Formats: sequence, C-alpha cells, structure tokens
Amino acid sequence: LLTPALSLGQAFTELQAKVMDTQQKVKLADLQIEQLTKTKKHAHLTDTEVMMLVDETRMYEGVGRMFILQPKGVIHNQLLEKQRIAEEKIKELEQKKSYLERSVKEAEDNIREMLMARRAQ
Repeated sequence: LLTPALSLGQAFTELQAKVMDTQQKVKLADLQIEQLTKTKKHAHLTDTEVMMLVDETRMYEGVGRMFILQPKGVIHNQLLEKQRIAEEKIKELEQKKSYLERSVKEAEDNIREMLMARRAQ
C-alpha cells in the first residue's frame, strides 16, 4: 500500500516542478517578446525620422566604436530588416509561449486529477 502512495507523491512533485519550470519559461518568453517589441518600435520610429530627411543628408551607421558614412537607402533597408527580424522572432516566441501555456494547463489538470484520485481513496 505504501508504494503506490509514494509513487503518487513522486509524480505529484514532478508535475509541480514541471509546472513551475514551464511557468518560468513563459515569463522569459514574455520578457523577450517585450524587448523585441521595443526594438521593433525603435527601428520603426528611427526609420520614420530618416525617411523625412532629404536624400543628400549625410548619415552614419554606428559600428562598434566607429561610424561609417552610409547612403540613406542602406540605413532605411537596415531598419526595415531589423523590424522584419524582430517580427519573426516575436511570432516564434508567441507560438512557443502558447505551447508552454498549454503544457502548464495539462500539468495542472493532471495534478487536479491526482488530488481527486487521492481524496477518493
């Protein structure tokens, strides 16, 4: 009789650990999405300002500790690419987050079932 209760307790502990670990991963995904959203917005705002300037405006790209003279079109394309990459990563993270949230829900449901089974005994 003690062995099933012990294994049930172990399973319960493992499920709790899985829920906590998965919830931490969801929080991390939220933070990453927030950071990427800020990056995307910053690139968009910068691009909006750049596009208002005349084409002959001298523009410099920061590379490490130096600045390189770049044409307006190159800067514009880099900013658009930065936005595109951020958007792709946000979509990937949202899919991952959705999967993790389903995983948490399933684990919580399993914990509830285990508790109901234990009470029924």
